[in-house]
Amino acid sequence: MCGVVPSGGRAQGLNTGAGGDPRTSVAQPEVSGKPSAVATTSIQSSLGIAGDPTGLRRFLSDHGIIYSFNAIADILGDTSGGTRRTATVIGRLDMQLDADLDRLAGWGGAAFRVEAYQINGAGLSRAAVSDLAVVSELEALPATRLYELWVEQQLLDNQLAIKIGQVAADTEFLVSQTATLFINSTFGWPTIAGTNLPSGGPAYPFGAPAIRVKYLPNANLSFQVGLFDGDPAGPARAWNDPDPQRRDRTGTNFRLDDPPFLIAEAAYAYNFASRGRNGALLDEPGTITVGGWHHFGRFDSLRIDNTGRSLADPASSGVARRFRGNDGLYGMIDQTVYREPDKDDEGASVFVRAVGSPGDRNLIDLYLDAGVGYRGLLPNRSDDTVGVAVSFARVSPSARGFDRDTILATGNATPRRRFEALVEATYQVVLAPGVTVQPNLQYIFHPGGNVADPRDPSGQRIRNATIVGARATLTY
Repeated sequence: MCGVVPSGGRAQGLNTGAGGDPRTSVAQPEVSGKPSAVATTSIQSSLGIAGDPTGLRRFLSDHGIIYSFNAIADILGDTSGGTRRTATVIGRLDMQLDADLDRLAGWGGAAFRVEAYQINGAGLSRAAVSDLAVVSELEALPATRLYELWVEQQLLDNQLAIKIGQVAADTEFLVSQTATLFINSTFGWPTIAGTNLPSGGPAYPFGAPAIRVKYLPNANLSFQVGLFDGDPAGPARAWNDPDPQRRDRTGTNFRLDDPPFLIAEAAYAYNFASRGRNGALLDEPGTITVGGWHHFGRFDSLRIDNTGRSLADPASSGVARRFRGNDGLYGMIDQTVYREPDKDDEGASVFVRAVGSPGDRNLIDLYLDAGVGYRGLLPNRSDDTVGVAVSFARVSPSARGFDRDTILATGNATPRRRFEALVEATYQVVLAPGVTVQPNLQYIFHPGGNVADPRDPSGQRIRNATIVGARATLTY
């Protein structure tokens, strides 16, 4: 919340956490694949003169321009359950440039960012799991795509910040600092938002034209609101055009004519500055965040047609009832619960997050997740971070009702959707500054919410899936 650096994600310093608020979680990882994660170190520090052989990086930094590269690769395998046994490799090169326009061009209080991705390989969720909470937050169709492109202006002695351009909501909104450790995508942009919003909302791999205003009345409070184009990829133009990533392969649709998406959030950080004579924190810091969103578009009922009949009824018109708008409310807490003696950056943090949406027009109406991370758990491994997290996404009454109607209308005992849940355990090993390896284990209950397995001719549900793998990250 403090300072004049750009307020979204990795541009933050050591004292700020994911989303730009004060760093109240001691268990944040060294670096993560999430767009909102904080990268605190670079391999450059280990390379000596070879880290900047021409001096270009230092020259640009002296003039207010900082560029960085973050290479991430996931190797993941479905060892049981899902739709088939297989393994995949997916990689992403994150290219980011930040400019302090005051130092560069004399534009006081202004900053600029452009960020793009090169994505390669195949995602395991698409290939073998068919879950709603995508196994890896890297997963996207292979492409070179623009993610963010914006200018931010600081005003009122840096208390007010206005950002305009192509922006991703998941870099600042709905961000848990502790949850940035985990690999599954739901611990970044939660399943309920990615499932219910058009094109998954303005979140990885999409940014959207937007304006974001953030107000920081004091060191403890922050208020922010963002107005985004409501469909980053645009609506499907044909029945065989369902994948938004195929409708916007480069991230350059720059749509402005869709019904808007509005999201607002307030955060209160506490105990992060209360220090004793020796400089150590006196109390355990934490952050409480509440927020909500409204989408101004129209949304189809999942159960009822425009005449009031069930869509499963043979006499149905086949045209779903339409609702005006869609909403979500959320709250979360990040809380440091233990610190190693005389160390502010080692110990345990927990997070809890809850999100709700109307059950008559959404597939998911309730989402919960929680987890714990511990940095420096093992002796002589003070930079390593270990964590366990769980999530639960409940299928809405309208979707469950449609399944029941379909069984009654057809007489076929097909699976009925109920919920999807998962457990993830991970350990991030810091091998050197800017170099990490992260083994990962996930167990997914009811992939897809308990849907039929498309590869099983008998129509049995997709079995619970066990996912094992590892991530490697190199930051420069």
